[in-house]
Amino acid sequence: MIFKRTVIAGAKRHFCSNVKYVQGQSPAPKTREYFYYIDHEGMLFLDDARIKNFTSCFKEKKFLEFFFNRLRLNEGDRYREHFPFVSPCGRERNYVRCDDVPIVFTHVFRDAEGSERLAYAHAGELLNVPWDPKRVCMFPLSGRVYHPAPVRYGSIGLIRSKLAIELSKHFSFLNGEDQPPTHFTWNENKYELDRDWWKETYINQRGEPLE
Repeated sequence: MIFKRTVIAGAKRHFCSNVKYVQGQSPAPKTREYFYYIDHEGMLFLDDARIKNFTSCFKEKKFLEFFFNRLRLNEGDRYREHFPFVSPCGRERNYVRCDDVPIVFTHVFRDAEGSERLAYAHAGELLNVPWDPKRVCMFPLSGRVYHPAPVRYGSIGLIRSKLAIELSKHFSFLNGEDQPPTHFTWNENKYELDRDWWKETYINQRGEPLE
């Protein structure tokens, strides 16, 4: 399957934190490289798009499903520092950087069996994980809310701000509001939160202050 693109940036050169690239460059025969960016709302853009908003993001749900199903940590030698994720497609390499983490959860829904799921990547309900209210975490320092994600994405995803605001109404802070929440109430059930699971994930490995 060949990726559909709204823009082919021929010889346009882009600079990102001292890294240079050309969209569609060919470092080896029959190999092409493209560069993408994911914002804090989970929208996917070409990295060198001058304007990044809803009108310029990728919206086709089947494309997003295809792209994110192949997304994983960049464990290769090329662009690993600046583009920590990659979505390979045959000989095509699609390098990805993000505002925070590549997976952003958009909404909770019930599947055909009645189980609650958490959708991500603006692909409707094509991409989702089981919703686990015991493992929602919020860091008072940033105010951002996270939930477990598949291992290939770094084991953690960000909950988009609109949903996070709704979920935050259900947190309890028994240790004070300057500390992470201790409990979460969902569907009239009060859960004691697992406040350590995120320590084994991508965001903790970055070495940035979180709590």
